[in-house]
Amino acid sequence: MKKKHRNQARNTDYSAYRHPRWWPTWIGIAVMWCAAQLPIRFQWWLGKCIGLLAWRFAKRRRRIAEVNIRLCFPELTQAQQGALVRNSFIANGIGLMELGIAWFRNPAKLMGITEVHGKEYLDKALAKGNGVLLLGGHYSTLDLGGSLVTEYIEADVMQRDHNNPLMNAIMTRARERRYGTALGARDLRGLFRSLKKNRTVWYATDQDYGRKDIVFAPFFGIPTGTITATSRIAARSHCMVVPFSHFRRQDKPGYDIYFHPPLEPFPGGDDMQDATEINQILEREIRRAPDQYLWMHRRFKTRPDINDPGFYGDK
Repeated sequence: MKKKHRNQARNTDYSAYRHPRWWPTWIGIAVMWCAAQLPIRFQWWLGKCIGLLAWRFAKRRRRIAEVNIRLCFPELTQAQQGALVRNSFIANGIGLMELGIAWFRNPAKLMGITEVHGKEYLDKALAKGNGVLLLGGHYSTLDLGGSLVTEYIEADVMQRDHNNPLMNAIMTRARERRYGTALGARDLRGLFRSLKKNRTVWYATDQDYGRKDIVFAPFFGIPTGTITATSRIAARSHCMVVPFSHFRRQDKPGYDIYFHPPLEPFPGGDDMQDATEINQILEREIRRAPDQYLWMHRRFKTRPDINDPGFYGDK
């Protein structure tokens, strides 16, 4: 599907997707559903296999990850950087399997192997009465981590809609079973309504959204296009901004969810300072488990100099 579908209105009514052109997507969804019913250790093994296949054959994405990791971890040897690239594909392959758990199973069954840290920070932030932006990142446990956290808190989520309308319907309906509302990435009115109701809203800023409304704040020491919307939202709504992260345990099946102290004072009146603080927090969390971040994204695509050919060999 072309990206133009992202601009279309959502249609989450499955009856709209009976035409044969949607059958390949339905088959893919059926495979995801079946895989989600497998024991978690077997899912992790399958995810590792998927990740290794992608590492070997998805050469463009591997090249992006190699560039990102070389830029962000110059202190590592070439062999260590290569190992981190490989492990990041494995982690994100496992994350693909966990996507099925988040969408098609009840994450409550994983509560026995999940631990939450710092929930008191979120409780204190909500006590202010102006809502909370839960400042997340694109870790490989993205959907499962979000689903697990809804066992402990009530929250809404902002999402970038999928290019495939049927896949988007599946994703949106799955998320709305866990969250209160799945808001569109541009639905600022919906976001402010949620915050006005003193809701918690999952929100991520760690991707390259182009040159509009950004500052070039350091991220792993590199001037990186970082949106300033977080500061504007906090200033207008008076909400609290609480950093949030989630990781898969390395040694055995299990998950850790972290809430961190709210950013105070925030906003500070300087977009660059605010963006730098956010990037520093994100960098700190990535360093907990570097392989579990989405390094396949062109995070440094937009450069301060518009004439710079960039890091990835394209504009």
